[in-house]
Amino acid sequence: MARAAAKNADVVVIGAGIIGLSIAYQLARRDAGRVVVLEKGAGVGEGSTGASSACIRLRYTHTEIIRLAQSGMTIYRQWPEFTGLSSPRAAFQHTGVLWMLGEDRQTVEAERDRMVDLGARALMLDAEGVRERYPALSTCGATLDLSGKHDHECTDHDSYLFEVEGGYCTDPRGANQDLLEAARRDGVDVRLRSGVEAVRSQGGRVQGVDLADRSRIDAPVVVNAAGPWCNAVNAMAGLELAWTLRPTRVQVMYRVSAGEIRGELPLVGDAAGGIYFRPDSRGPDGRGQQILVGSIRPEDEQEEVKDPDHFDRSLDPDMRQRLLHALHHRLPSLEYRARVTGIAGLYTMNEQDVHPVVGPTELEGFVVANGFSGHGFKLAPAIGSMVAQWLTGKRAEFDTDVPMEFLSLDRQSLAVREKSVLA
Repeated sequence: MARAAAKNADVVVIGAGIIGLSIAYQLARRDAGRVVVLEKGAGVGEGSTGASSACIRLRYTHTEIIRLAQSGMTIYRQWPEFTGLSSPRAAFQHTGVLWMLGEDRQTVEAERDRMVDLGARALMLDAEGVRERYPALSTCGATLDLSGKHDHECTDHDSYLFEVEGGYCTDPRGANQDLLEAARRDGVDVRLRSGVEAVRSQGGRVQGVDLADRSRIDAPVVVNAAGPWCNAVNAMAGLELAWTLRPTRVQVMYRVSAGEIRGELPLVGDAAGGIYFRPDSRGPDGRGQQILVGSIRPEDEQEEVKDPDHFDRSLDPDMRQRLLHALHHRLPSLEYRARVTGIAGLYTMNEQDVHPVVGPTELEGFVVANGFSGHGFKLAPAIGSMVAQWLTGKRAEFDTDVPMEFLSLDRQSLAVREKSVLA
């Protein structure tokens, strides 16, 4: 069967997750011409976005990533203004972020000062200060033996970093739907069930894409924002990046907590138990009646998925037990009998430095935004701004000032504390 006559676009974005739609919406805000988003799924957010923990925090190794996260946080905190929607599905929930990483006082003081210098509100708390704010939290700093083979004796730690402004997005899939609505309102053509099967090029320049339904779109710019499917799209363009981007299965647990917690809870990074957790306002009554828990251990970000369309989306029993054990250590008032559910989603881990690669490739007009390694949701608004500024040369309200070169394909690997979601 012959292909249908090609239609034209100024920019084609492949992937309608939070990254792809952030780029498309930011392009529309700059009147970037005809923007077409192609999504092979039946809806948006079916990849990494839908399973995101949607944590919004600022602490990172590199100043530039903190600044990107600050831009993202500003946008999520002003989501109705940014999207122009009177009743968006998603909202920012302010909880603060408590880092219980067992760091010494000097390290915590230095991190606090670094973040304050960058315009973030950060405090150093001692154990008593933590208990005053969050009476349900244990302030133990002793490493927890997750095997349960050894007795554990709790001992207070004396220094914790607290981010005053952090929190989480109440509905990551809803945020994706909000961007879909805003982008379509502003003229973006978002097509679902529209898989790409070829990226056409000639003379070292991209020409457009061929779709699985035999249609074609001619475009001088194609953006690969395909998340865990990014490697397949890059291969269609005849590219083999110097970066190893690996679709990776990650797991998250939800534990119902109605009436068991005294006071409020922050978003917590807990090195003693190897977990992060936060309240979740998508609980049964919509008022934060469950707790979301995930791992911060690098070894739990190693399960490569060969086919992102087919992988186990359930919570492993052994992971469930480890997460529960660590959560009960940090929240000792929790009862051991409770309703527990869980899901598995996908990160696209950049093996070299767990940071994304964003920008132009050797194929002129072909741009990538790949390998977010668990940072995608919080950085997405700023990444959209970054790419849109580079493509159009225009600035808009809420823009980041971090240059795209910082994440470019030809950069050196970034030095990080550890190759994990906490990088």
